[in-house]
Amino acid sequence: MDSRQLTILQLLPALESGGVERGVIEVAGAVAQSGHRSLVVSAGGRLVDQLLDEGSEHFAMPVGVKSPVTLRCIPQLRRLLIEERVDVVDIHSRLPGWVTWMTLATMPSAVRPRFISTLHGLHSVNAYSSIMCRGDYVVAVSHAVNNYIRDHYSWVPESRVRVIPRGVDSEEFPRGYYPDAQWEMEFYREFPKLKGQMLVTLPGRVTRLKGHLDLLHSIHQLRKRGLSVHGLIVGDCPSGKTDYLTELKQTIHKLGIEDFVTWIGHRADVKNIYAISRAVVSLSQKPEAFGRTVAESLSIGTPVLGYAHGGVTEILNAQFPQGTIAPGDVNALTDRAEELLTSGHSPFIGSNPFDKRAMLQATLALYEQTARVNSSRAAA
Repeated sequence: MDSRQLTILQLLPALESGGVERGVIEVAGAVAQSGHRSLVVSAGGRLVDQLLDEGSEHFAMPVGVKSPVTLRCIPQLRRLLIEERVDVVDIHSRLPGWVTWMTLATMPSAVRPRFISTLHGLHSVNAYSSIMCRGDYVVAVSHAVNNYIRDHYSWVPESRVRVIPRGVDSEEFPRGYYPDAQWEMEFYREFPKLKGQMLVTLPGRVTRLKGHLDLLHSIHQLRKRGLSVHGLIVGDCPSGKTDYLTELKQTIHKLGIEDFVTWIGHRADVKNIYAISRAVVSLSQKPEAFGRTVAESLSIGTPVLGYAHGGVTEILNAQFPQGTIAPGDVNALTDRAEELLTSGHSPFIGSNPFDKRAMLQATLALYEQTARVNSSRAAA
């Protein structure tokens, strides 16, 4: 470990919910626990209290707002970097990345932090997305992301890329976990239509990317086959996405499955919901970098059916290969779900190879390695 206290700053649009946000919270907590200073810049959100409770500091800036006004953050961020003597900046999103890049360009080298970009998404390939490959080091959160960098940004030297897969804490998500009777009673009191049904759960933000329409059509087919199945949608509907939510409701009505699909919004107790589900599904319409909900569900022993692309493929191949489905094949999804729900026995799920502690140790080591280049500044 670096012998002096470092100051690490992470930037992302907001701290509401989602895999990127939760990963930032985990890394921030590890930075603080290791004796370094952990700072986070975002527009805020429901996870800020947890961030503060775990020893980090938060600075509210609208660095993720797609507006020319966001450029006003540059002098504010510059002042923060200098006054707080930040050693390493780690960006987690494209627009905050550009704000950071332009800010660093205004700073003399003697006080300029080192720049890390953590790539969480398989973005469209263009100049705007290239900021995520411009760090002194680029963290790929899965081998799928590493392949994406190699295929589309071949100008990035391999020596600058670090593959650090996201991880799940097996103690937080232990195999065989099940919620207590009190929670279960209260949950079914709140959602009585779910009791006695085989729950097929799709966690994640309510956006078109997540594939909710495919879930609805699969639930419709499964009900026609006589299965007592209920589709459970867990997650926020982001502001500006209400048209999509309306489309989902119209599709539910058109298919006649109003009594067999429930949207319960954001839940802090998602682990419990994984546990009471007969299956969790990952139906992203485009490849995603990792698949945190997939890894968490499998960690506690709930089978996952997922479209086999991106980071989800890596997770399923490692732990539950029979859960892989050709992307977009709703008929195959339905057939596999029927097999799973009617098999009469629990399927074998391999142990969790995606360890959170290993991820955090590798990330801290990279921060410390990167900061050593600026060690002369600290001694000045």
